Amino acid sequence: MKKRIIVLLAAAAMTASLLTGCINKGDSSAAGTTPAESGQTADDSTGDTEGIQADDELYAQADLSTLSGKKIGITIQSLRNAYWAGVMSALEEVLTANGAEYTIVACDDNSATQIGQIENFVSAGCDLIMVHPSDANAVEDACAAARTKGIKVMCWDDPMTNTDGNWILNNTDLGIEIGRLAGEFVNEHYSEDQKAQVAVLGYPQTKVLKERGEGIKQGLEETASGKYEIVAEQPALEPNEAQTVMETILQKSPDCRVVTGIGAGPMIGANEALVIQTGGTIPEDMGVFTTDVTKQQLEQLLDDNAASKGIIGFEGSDVDTANACAAMYALILGEQLEAQNVFRQVAPITAENAAEIMAEMK
Repeated sequence: MKKRIIVLLAAAAMTASLLTGCINKGDSSAAGTTPAESGQTADDSTGDTEGIQADDELYAQADLSTLSGKKIGITIQSLRNAYWAGVMSALEEVLTANGAEYTIVACDDNSATQIGQIENFVSAGCDLIMVHPSDANAVEDACAAARTKGIKVMCWDDPMTNTDGNWILNNTDLGIEIGRLAGEFVNEHYSEDQKAQVAVLGYPQTKVLKERGEGIKQGLEETASGKYEIVAEQPALEPNEAQTVMETILQKSPDCRVVTGIGAGPMIGANEALVIQTGGTIPEDMGVFTTDVTKQQLEQLLDDNAASKGIIGFEGSDVDTANACAAMYALILGEQLEAQNVFRQVAPITAENAAEIMAEMK
């Protein structure tokens, strides 16, 4: 079997990805929440979007032997972060074990590069192309051209038109769940008489991350109305940037003890700033809540001396996400999907289930 990897799978520069994270494993008390509680429809930025809800039953329908001998082309935004490096490494193993030939490339957030990659996959005679688009609108025509050649196309992240399946979530709803998790923490430690000072680390430069940030504020208000005040709302994406931003926030609002954010970077950076501020003694009413999942985040959740308290994530570990992604490939190749849009399930990760997820991280 021939295999090609055209990028270095290394966690060199951790940046928040658009779709990352892990879901609660082995904790029946934390049932997954969904973009659409009915599992039939969900609203995203393009309006009401019909779809089905991903769950274990859906993935179990996939026959991974369908992948044997298939040529699969995978183009994603970037591999220069720990999440994508881990998931793609795990996906390599799943595809190899099931006899698939594959190529994984990164476009480095350049749409022109990604279009060229899709065209190369078409020329190579791929059976399936997965695109994690830098700009979904920019690659629609290239994906449409691939489908005219009989090639199946899957999108990870966006509800695209010219695909056979979109593996997506509602980013506003993801933000709401982050806000609710933080709001439950606020309810436990604060009151209307003693309000929590909250920082929101967002990234409005990117549409889906802006939606997450707005969702965080909505979830906070729904869960802990009257018991908190937002003292800062700043953009922060990478860990070093988030640490610097949080240190500045703490200079102006030294009593800020609850931090919410749109990805791994805000959690890692904010935690570092809070550890420095407290001299490593984190009070019980201090907590950081975001999405994404990396080993460093999980280590923080398991560290009693860290401020990180909770993540809203998806399928499970890197291995779980890779298996689910491969199942999507098989379902698409087998023309088994009942709807174009498949919404991923989300649920909390805390110290209670982080160790189990950590065991299957790459």
